[in-house]
Amino acid sequence: MNNNLKTSWRYISKNKSSSIINIGGLAVGMAVALLIGLWVWDELSFDKYFNNHEKIVQAMVVQSAQGEIDAGDVVQQPLGKAMRSGFPGVFKKVAAAGFDYDAVFSYGDKKLLGRCMWAEPDFTEIFSIKMLAGSRSAFKDPSTLLISKSMAQSFFGKEDPMGKSIRYGSNLYFTVGGVFEDMPRNTTFSELKILMPWDSKENSYYNSNTDWVDHNGHTWALLSENSNSEQATEKIRNLPVEHVKGWKETAMVYPLDRAHLWGEFKNGVPSGGRIEYVRMFGVIGFFVLLLACINFMNLSTARSEKRAKEVGIRKTVGSLRAQLIGQFLSESILVALAAFVISILLVELSLGFFNRIAAKDISIPWGNPVFWIIGIAFSLFTGLLSGSYPALYLSRFDPIKVLKGTFSAGPGASLPRKILVVVQFGVSVALIIGTIVVFRQIEYAKDRPVGYNKNGLLTVYINSQQLGSNYSALRQELMETHVLSNMGESSQPITQFSNNNELEWRGKSPAQAMIFFKNVNVSFDFGKTVGWTITRGRDFSPDFPTDSTGIIVSEKAAGIMGFSNPIGEQVRFFGNPYHVIGVVKDMVTNSPYENIEPAMFFGNGYLGVITMKLKPDVSIQKALSALEPVFKKWNPTSPFLYQFNDENYARKFESEKRVGNLSTIFAVLAIFISCLGLFGLAMFIAEQRIKEIGVRKVLGASIFRLWKLLTWDFVALVLLSFLIAIPMAYYFMHKWLLNYTYRIHLDWWIFAVAAGAALVVTLLTVSYQSIRAALANPVRSLRSE
Repeated sequence: MNNNLKTSWRYISKNKSSSIINIGGLAVGMAVALLIGLWVWDELSFDKYFNNHEKIVQAMVVQSAQGEIDAGDVVQQPLGKAMRSGFPGVFKKVAAAGFDYDAVFSYGDKKLLGRCMWAEPDFTEIFSIKMLAGSRSAFKDPSTLLISKSMAQSFFGKEDPMGKSIRYGSNLYFTVGGVFEDMPRNTTFSELKILMPWDSKENSYYNSNTDWVDHNGHTWALLSENSNSEQATEKIRNLPVEHVKGWKETAMVYPLDRAHLWGEFKNGVPSGGRIEYVRMFGVIGFFVLLLACINFMNLSTARSEKRAKEVGIRKTVGSLRAQLIGQFLSESILVALAAFVISILLVELSLGFFNRIAAKDISIPWGNPVFWIIGIAFSLFTGLLSGSYPALYLSRFDPIKVLKGTFSAGPGASLPRKILVVVQFGVSVALIIGTIVVFRQIEYAKDRPVGYNKNGLLTVYINSQQLGSNYSALRQELMETHVLSNMGESSQPITQFSNNNELEWRGKSPAQAMIFFKNVNVSFDFGKTVGWTITRGRDFSPDFPTDSTGIIVSEKAAGIMGFSNPIGEQVRFFGNPYHVIGVVKDMVTNSPYENIEPAMFFGNGYLGVITMKLKPDVSIQKALSALEPVFKKWNPTSPFLYQFNDENYARKFESEKRVGNLSTIFAVLAIFISCLGLFGLAMFIAEQRIKEIGVRKVLGASIFRLWKLLTWDFVALVLLSFLIAIPMAYYFMHKWLLNYTYRIHLDWWIFAVAAGAALVVTLLTVSYQSIRAALANPVRSLRSE
């Protein structure tokens, strides 16, 4: 074994060019595989931070009517109370929780924005929140909150935070009862910084809500030891049935361990989710590593004739075929181990960039022995995989023919290399096509008409009673700054209409019971501010006092109701009558990839969001400088917190954009590895045919003819790879696009561009060696004859 390693090292050192290509290609391939492996592990271990993760479930409701089935995790408050009181043998603990949101907290003169959430005391027990100071039991006090370590440091520095009083909003104070460990990024509550007490008077809308129709929060539960999610679902399935009329609604629980990767539902059952990305990147990692192994196989078998005499002599002096196989496998394993060491360094150097692209906090687990066992086993497997064919191929040479000089690898010897080159570029072209399709889909959704003017819109949340009660004076002063063209209020930001409820109208059929409408309260100047388009009737106006009971519906909503002229029609919302005064053009306010949902706008009710339209001729810096002192005057307890609507809209594409960016990187690396192999093969073939080239030059062959002679074989293989890559890419990308209602068509030019790019890269890679060989002095190449 020791002798095999020494011999292998000598051969690797002697053939520096091919060794660098082999080790470099394998190192890049293994680095990609390691990065993807770490990313996949991070996804698979999502929420495993919680001690009881395998027993944690989330309550959901399944609504159905006339064949339409929808499942969601926003549930009514009475459901959690029923689960807690009626099924002691099924659930150990049940806790309701609101939506997490950003709020301003103050301590002395310091004001900070923190992601917070109202939650029942048992929430901390269900998720085994790790306390660094204080205790979970302190959270039972309605005047006590819990804060994360990072929030405590931001507020108090090195001071002891326990018992300190923090102001929430403008006039509500809570005592710090404990400090918990910040939860890692690969958890559901990674951004949560403050836990608010559920039984606080400020949370009365939620903690006192008994309405089974009002779906307004989340409910989590910890299963008993002898219970599972299927059994628990059967127990609670019919809890909402007798309380909900108009549609059928049942309850279920869904395991936390499946919520992240299998979080999408169709027709009330899990249909996938991020698990599709995990599978996709797992396949990409496998193929990129396979490309690197193919390079090794190709170069090793291509140089077989040069090693034929070595094999012949070894067999003549008594080496057995098994010993030769061991020798060649030792070489490949040594190359693989060297590549593994380099790949670790490449991964460490690229992790910062990779984490920014992937929005992760991945690191190499240096101290984890399992990682090293898997890594070394992975390297040995890679070495055996990439060296198996060359070892078996080289070890079967006939020593008599080799030493007589009559040995010839034969025309069939290059067939496996050609097949591997076709596979390499087939995979590479498929990755290029996939990358183009992902970015085309993103751009297609970005360019979708949204039905309003999202440029220059600024959103500010009303986060204090003082700001809300003085809106008229605030508006007057803001308009006097002359940086705004208009401003208005709404209950929700235009980029995210979340409230979803039923509407009653004349002639509504039973089949329409499951149709829900986005309901938004707006001020009379909201529509003019965002630039919506009234297609029928009129907009809200202060000149019409009856507009407090008026409603504007979207075109989609008007079409569903089926009125030839909806203006003046009476509708009922939560039992209250409203009259339709206008129809507005449909707006994209939620997912830009899905169908537009029907919406209705009311001229009264809660208003918690201010939307401002900046004048187009005013710079953003000047506008913000003018607006900030006015907001601070009317909302002194809060810093000036604002969001640009176009940036909020752009965040809707983040997930797909990350996939596109990662796919681009992997596609580039796949092409690089493939070209590295082509470069090595072209270098070897040019060297092998140097005498032939010399003879052809002496007989008058031009440089162009020689270039064509040396490149055509490679070009033909790459062209053949297109026949494999294009149908394969079409099938998988068509299947991926089916996840989106609003999607692109797979135009022919996408495949043509990918194929053309691969062909150009191939020509550039091979031409260097071809032209170099064609320009060589024929006298030198023929003199050795």
